[in-house]
Amino acid sequence: MLKLIGAVLILISTTMTGFRIARRYAERPRQIRQLRQALSLLETDIAYGSRTLTEAFRWIGKREREPVASLFSSCVRYLETLDGASTYQCWKKAVEETWPHTAMGVPEREVMIDFGKTLGLSDRQDQLQHLRMAVANLKVEEDHARDEQVRYEKMCKTLGFLAGALLVILMI
Repeated sequence: MLKLIGAVLILISTTMTGFRIARRYAERPRQIRQLRQALSLLETDIAYGSRTLTEAFRWIGKREREPVASLFSSCVRYLETLDGASTYQCWKKAVEETWPHTAMGVPEREVMIDFGKTLGLSDRQDQLQHLRMAVANLKVEEDHARDEQVRYEKMCKTLGFLAGALLVILMI
């Protein structure tokens, strides 16, 4: 009886692990799309609005869902509390703080850090151009993430269950 309970627990835990890994594959394209939408809001605000960068980030942070909201809210917090720090330093610190809590990967992180290098340093048209470039790069990464989702999501779920079944068979 004890072996049966152990076998069921092993099977459940490995299956849940497979589902957790598969969820990251499913979340990544959704979060990239959400980030692209937030950058489009920023683009609109820069092009037509009269808010400061801090106010625009605060507005986006309130409007968006997690984890993108945390990125913009953290940047606002750093912009307001770190005296003498550049916008890029605050943005980079916010990206590095927020990124571990997302399903997004290193390529998206690099796009966002590169985008931060131009924040607040140039005129409106140049910032809009860099924003559009970041959105385009994120679109490429979203397509790549969607391909990975199709390729690996179901496999991870299946492998989680099969690994548990193998362990149970070896245990018996």
